[in-house]
Amino acid sequence: MRRILVTGGAGFIGSALIRYIIQTQEDVVVNLDKLTYAGSLDRLEGLELNPRYFFEKVDISDRPKVELVFNRYQPQAVINLAAETHVDRSIDQPSDFVWTNIIGTHTLLEVSTRYWQSLSASEQKTFRFIQVSTDEVFGDMEETRRLSKEGDAYCPSSPYAASKASADHLVMAWHRTYGLPTIVTYCANNYGPFQFPEKLIPLMILNALEGKPLPVYGDGEQIRDWIYVEDHARALFLILQKGRIGEQYNISANQRMKNIELIKLLCAKLKQVVGGNRNYGELITFVPDRPGHDRCYGLDSSKIRSELGWQPVETLESGITKTIKWYLVHQHRYSNYSRPRLGLGGLV
Repeated sequence: MRRILVTGGAGFIGSALIRYIIQTQEDVVVNLDKLTYAGSLDRLEGLELNPRYFFEKVDISDRPKVELVFNRYQPQAVINLAAETHVDRSIDQPSDFVWTNIIGTHTLLEVSTRYWQSLSASEQKTFRFIQVSTDEVFGDMEETRRLSKEGDAYCPSSPYAASKASADHLVMAWHRTYGLPTIVTYCANNYGPFQFPEKLIPLMILNALEGKPLPVYGDGEQIRDWIYVEDHARALFLILQKGRIGEQYNISANQRMKNIELIKLLCAKLKQVVGGNRNYGELITFVPDRPGHDRCYGLDSSKIRSELGWQPVETLESGITKTIKWYLVHQHRYSNYSRPRLGLGGLV
């Protein structure tokens, strides 16, 4: 039984990871989250009384409070998922991304290193710091015409991607300089239950169900790599268990698709699941492209598959069907959220 500190655990991916650990393992999980607009404890409903789950409302940039959490729970692993993640918001408010993604990660590294140095030799050997990053740090794949591999040069296009790239470099430097046992992971676009409706898939599902426009940036030919969030959670836990210190791992289900094709697939699946005569495809609306919009992302995930034996469970079609069914049941959760204005928000 380990004590695992998950930062950003009230977020979309963090909460999926916590649910996976509590439901399938015997480990203790401490959820550290400052509960921004995108964080919600509703994603962890039912875990409040579990004796292996603890929540601390803390900003990872607040060093004194982070130190208190480390002193109180004595974690044996840290999985850093605390981040501002929405590209459009990073264009409008880049300072928020610099503060959380860079300064926050630096603070977490400082506290983790001092804590790790205080451990016994055997405890130091088993401690892990996992930095969860994104495929966007590698930039536009059209420049290279091949899938991004671990160790490739970073070439971020947006303030969001640049802030994550900066955080990753700090993590790798802390391993090289101080010996902190770190691992960096990169993942494709996640989707699934509980995702905040500024992201493409939940935005399209909820807009379609309400008969609202489905805004598509530019020509919709941008290619993205998609993975069901529970497959990502399983990969992260496997990396925590078996990943090699100082390494990086790409996490991808190898399910790449143009945005416009994905939206058409969503429309077809909606019609299949909901029934009726509505033609959801008629709601598709093309809008001006956003600044610095990368055309293509894609990760080579052969390393995690060959080294650790990970495989995704969900295909894009099965995962989207599950996601649509979840939003149909939980549509009321998002009735009071003001979704992004046409052309802005969630259109990766």
